[in-house]
Amino acid sequence: MDVFSSLMDGFATALTPMNFLYAVIGVLLGTAVGVLPGLGPAMTVALLLPVTYVLEPTSAFIMFAGIYYGGMYGGSTTSILLNTPGESSSVVTAIEGNKMAKAGRAAQALATAAIGSFVAGTIGTALLAVCAPIVVEFAVSLGAPSYFAIMVLALLAVTAVLGSSRLRGFASLGLGLAIGLIGMDSVTGQRRLTFGQPLLADGLDIVVVAVAIFAVGEALWVAAHLRRNPLQIIPVGRPWMGKEDWKRSWKPWLRGTAYGFPFGALPAGGAEIPTFLSYVTEKRLSKHPEEFGKGAIEGVAGPEAANNAAAAGTMTPLLALGLPTNATAAVMLAAFASYGIQPGPLLFANEGPLVWALIASLFIGNFLLLVINLPLAPMWAKILQLPRPYLYAGILFFATLGAYSVNLQVFDLVLLLALGALGFMMRRFGLPVLPLILGVILGPRIEGQLRRTLQLSAGDPAGLFGEPIAIGVYVIIAIILIWPLLFKLWRRNRPATSLPSPNATRGSEPTDVARGSVSHGSHRADGNSDGDG
Repeated sequence: MDVFSSLMDGFATALTPMNFLYAVIGVLLGTAVGVLPGLGPAMTVALLLPVTYVLEPTSAFIMFAGIYYGGMYGGSTTSILLNTPGESSSVVTAIEGNKMAKAGRAAQALATAAIGSFVAGTIGTALLAVCAPIVVEFAVSLGAPSYFAIMVLALLAVTAVLGSSRLRGFASLGLGLAIGLIGMDSVTGQRRLTFGQPLLADGLDIVVVAVAIFAVGEALWVAAHLRRNPLQIIPVGRPWMGKEDWKRSWKPWLRGTAYGFPFGALPAGGAEIPTFLSYVTEKRLSKHPEEFGKGAIEGVAGPEAANNAAAAGTMTPLLALGLPTNATAAVMLAAFASYGIQPGPLLFANEGPLVWALIASLFIGNFLLLVINLPLAPMWAKILQLPRPYLYAGILFFATLGAYSVNLQVFDLVLLLALGALGFMMRRFGLPVLPLILGVILGPRIEGQLRRTLQLSAGDPAGLFGEPIAIGVYVIIAIILIWPLLFKLWRRNRPATSLPSPNATRGSEPTDVARGSVSHGSHRADGNSDGDG
C-alpha cells in the first residue's frame, strides 16, 4: 500500500502543468533525435544537461525520462523505414521492419512498434515500482560466470538463426569480435589492434560502427543498384493494423516484455541482448516461420516490446544501486551527481518525492508516445515515397553528423567511411550484419566477464561452471549447437518409404546450393536475397 500511495503522490507531482509540459517536451525531443541515425537519447540528454541546471531536479529528470523513452521509440522508426537504426537496441527491428516497409506495410510495422512500446513500457514501469527490491536482489546474486554464459548464449543464438548459412553468420560474428577488441586492454593497459593510432586507444564507438554498417552501407548498396534497378515508389499500404496483425502481435508483446525487463534490470544488462533473444524466440514459435526474413510482424512486435521493457528495467539498478547499464543511464547518473544526489539504496528514503515523480513520469511518457506517434504512423510511412537519391543523401548527411558529434573528431569520419565500405561488401557477399554488430557490442563485455571469472577461480576453467544458472545456460547452448546435427541424423534415419526419390533429391539440393553460391551478389544485410537493396 505504501508503494501505491507513493506512486499516487508521484503522479500528483508529475501532472502539474509545468512538469507535464517538460514531459511533453522530452518525448518530442527524444522522438525527433531518435529518428536521426546516430543521434540517440544519451547524446540528447548530455547536450541538454547544462541547460537544465536552472531547472528543479524533479522537472529536469522528468524531461530526461521523456527523452529516454522517446529516443527508444524514435530509433525504431528509422530501423523500419530506412534500415538505419538510431540506437543499437533498435538493430533487430530493422530485420523484419524494413522488409515490411518494402512490402507496403510500413504503417503496420510502425503501429505494432508503438503499441508494443506502450504495452511493454507500462508493464515494465509497473514492475519497476512494485518489484524493484526483488529484481535488484536477484540481479546482485548473479556472478560473472552467469553473465558470461548469458552473453555467449546471445551471441550463438542470434548467429545460428540468421543469414543464408551458419558459416557466413559466424564469419560476420568474427569480424564483430575483432572490431570489439580494438582499443586498450582493461587489465594490462596494452593497446590492441590500434596500428599506432592514438585515437583508437579507447576503441570504436558503437554509434559510429552501427551507423556506418547500416546507414552508410545501405546507402552505398542502393547507389550501386540505382542504374541496374529502376527507382520504384514503395506503397504505404493500409494505415492501420488489421485483425490478423493484432492476433499475431499481442503474444510477442508480452514475451518481449518478459525478456526485456529482467535483462534491463541486470547490472550488466541492457536492451541489446533481450531484443536479440526475443527475435530468436519469435522465429522459433511463429506459425509462419517462412515469413521471417521477408517481413514477419512478430519480428517487430517482440523486439520492440523487449527494447522498451528493458528501458524501464534499466532504471532499477540506476536508482537502487547507482549502477548505470547503458549510455543514457550513465548520463543521468552524472545529472544526479550535478544536483548533489547519490543514487543507491538510500535514494528512495532521502529523495522519495523525486524518485516517485520520475517513475510516474515514465507512465505519462509512455502514454504520450502512443498518443503522439500512433496517429502519425501513416505520415511517417510516406517517407518511403521520397525519391531514393534524395532520401539516402539525407541519411548520409545525418549519419555523418551523428558520427562526428560523438567525439567531435574528423578521424571518426574516416572510420565511418571505412566501416561503411565494409557494410557494403558484406551485403555484396551475403554476410549478415547483425552478428557483427552483436560482436562489437558484447565482445568487450564478454571478455570482461570471462577475465573476472577466471580471476575469481585462480585461472581454473571449472570456474565457468561455478553457478547453477551458468550451467543451465550452457545446456541451452549445447542444444542450440547440436540440434541441427541431430535433426539431420534423424532425417537420414527415417524409414525408406517416407524418403523422396533419389533423383528428386539430387535434383533439388544442388540447385539450392548453387543458388546460394552464385547469387550472393544480391544478398542483403539480413542474409536474405533482395535485388533492389
